[in-house]
Amino acid sequence: MNVRVQLFAVARQLAGRDAIELVLPEGATISQLRQSLAAQVPQLASVLPHVMFAVDSEYADDDRTISPGAAVACIPPVSGG
Repeated sequence: MNVRVQLFAVARQLAGRDAIELVLPEGATISQLRQSLAAQVPQLASVLPHVMFAVDSEYADDDRTISPGAAVACIPPVSGG
């Protein structure tokens, strides 16, 4: 299945684009998505262990299954004050 991952903040800067299209197997999880992102865009590998993912506007754990057509967002931690 095709999955479009919207990137924000430092993830967008590192990737040099605001979204990434991935091909994942049906029933793929967020954990598999992390692995695929690291393989496709090695610049993201250092931040991927620290980012949150949202699926259809809800934060998702690594074992969350991604449905075909789901909206997926990669949300890095925010710092500042």
